[in-house]
This record gives sequence, C-alpha cells and structure tokens, in this order.
Amino acid sequence: MSPSSSILLLILLFSTTIITTASLSLSLSSINTSLVHHRFLTVDYYAKTCPQLEQIVSFVTSQNFKVSPATAPATIRLFFHDCFVQGCDGSILISSKLGIKELPEKESEDNKEIPADAYDVIEKAKALVEKKCPGVVSCADILAIAARDYIHLAGGPYYQVKKGRWDGKQKPMASLVYPNIPHENSTIDNLLKLFTSKGLTLNDLVVLSGAHSIGFVHCKHFVNRLYNFQGTKKPDPDMDPRLLKSLQMSCPQYGGGIGVVAPFDATTPFAFDNAYYQNIQAKLGLLATDKALFLDPRTKPLVQALANDKKKFFQDFSLAMERLGNVGVKRGKKHGEIRRVCSMHL
Repeated sequence: MSPSSSILLLILLFSTTIITTASLSLSLSSINTSLVHHRFLTVDYYAKTCPQLEQIVSFVTSQNFKVSPATAPATIRLFFHDCFVQGCDGSILISSKLGIKELPEKESEDNKEIPADAYDVIEKAKALVEKKCPGVVSCADILAIAARDYIHLAGGPYYQVKKGRWDGKQKPMASLVYPNIPHENSTIDNLLKLFTSKGLTLNDLVVLSGAHSIGFVHCKHFVNRLYNFQGTKKPDPDMDPRLLKSLQMSCPQYGGGIGVVAPFDATTPFAFDNAYYQNIQAKLGLLATDKALFLDPRTKPLVQALANDKKKFFQDFSLAMERLGNVGVKRGKKHGEIRRVCSMHL
C-alpha cells in the first residue's frame, strides 16, 4: 500500500478507542530500585497455586480480540497507566465508592478515554481465575498477562511475563494521574525528568513509544498541530502535507470532531510492527511527542535503528515491558492485597 493511499485511511476511521502510550526514561540510580522489585517476580510464580493461569487469561483475551480488536491498544494503555501511577498494582482498576470525595485513578481526565472493554476483559479474566484458583492471583498480574496477550494477538512479540505482584492497598487518587503520565506536548526533557524514578532507560523511552504502532487518538490531542502550531496560527511544518490535509478533513479547528479519532500509525494501523518508527521519520507522526523522538539527537539514532530492524524492535520491546512491569511492585500485607474483584478493595 502506498503512503498516499494509506494516509487516506485516516478520513474513514472513526472510533472511541485511544491509546496514549508513553515515553519513559530513567537514571542509573532508579534502575537499582527497579532491580529490588525484579527479584520478587518470576515466570513460574503460580506454578503450584494456579498452573492454568495463563491459559485462562489467554482464552478471554483471544475470544475478545476476535470480536473487538480495538480492546488491544486500550488494554496496553491500561497497563502503562497503571504502572506509571503508584506502580504496577492494579490501582487503575478500582471504581469510585459512595461517600468518597476523591475520585479514583480510573475517573481522571487522562483515563476516561480508555474504553470500558479493557476493564471488562480484566474483570472477566479475574472471575474465571477466581473459580479455578480463589484468592491467589492478583489483578495486577492478570493485567500484565492480558497486555502481553494483546500485543501478541496484534502481531507483536510473545514474551514471558514475570509474576508475583500484589494489588495495591493504598487509595487510588485521580489527582495523581496527570503529573505522573506523559502528555502529547511533552518534550523529551520533560519525559526524561518525569520518568527518572520509574526504573526505565532512554532506550525504553523510545522502545515503549512503539506501542503507538496500534491504537487511535482523539483529535483534541493533536489538533494544535493542524491549525495553530505553537501559537503561529499555522500548521506544523514538520507534518507531511498529505497527512495534514487528511487530518484537517476529519478534525475541524473548532467544534465537531469530538468523537473523531485517527490512528497513531497511518500505514499499518492494526498491526503491531515497526512501521511507527518509519512513519515518524517520514513526518507521519501524529503527536508532538512522536515527532520529538526523531528530532532530538539523543533519541533519533534509536528511532532509526528500530525503523530498520523489526526483530530488534520486538526483542527490545519485550525487555522494556519486563522493566516497566517491575515499577512500584507491591509485596506483603502491609502494602498489598489479593483482590477477589479487581474494581474493589478487600
């Protein structure tokens, strides 16, 4: 498919699914913190207590993917946002409770766009797991497994998920979300500073951004690039003219377009591959953060390497997801619990 014809796909794609995966980074001191948690997690953590865990979760994700492939990017985003805020502890799954003024993470403005299907899949998998292995498996581990399953179902790599996370006991607060996740106009410096404490590297920043290989984003997250880039009242000159025209047809400058979305990847929007990196080199990146990865001299060589080698991207992405899954792991009854229902504390 030619770039020109591929870009025209943008005009036809209307959905409510969004995945705003994030760019991540970190200092060497933070890596030490990550490694402390890493030793608690093992591939065979449930080998004796729930040996059928992965098959049960796989059954749910594969059945859902057949009828709703858009749940894949939504669930991956759910995992990213869970780990970014208070660690990989399933706190994003908690629903609001009567009498509690503070909204949970789930209801923050940055998480409201995550489709309900992603939450439903985790609850469905949890219910089946509870029937087989009651009170044993954490929601946090089920979310990590489901995210891996969806990556693979969409054409991406299959990697072993290390398990042993407990669900967080702390109060999930919506106010913690915004300062702890990347945003569409974040600079590379912003991202590096924000995620220094997350146990991730500069390479992880670029590699995990590759989750933008699938998924869609609402117009409001990039409309400034179409009409008023950095207050110039002109479009972003670093966007391909054909892509710009196509997006302007779908996303008006004022009003309308509220429910309209466009794919992160204009050429292979439904396949998890390395075309995302090829696209941002060709000025086909959708968000300002996508564009920044190719313009910044620290990240540009990594983008080029991943654009040229799909196998390398898959290998690096698998390792980066393992590191992401180590962030803020909870263990023991003082800090964690094993929820029976993912949306509710015990």
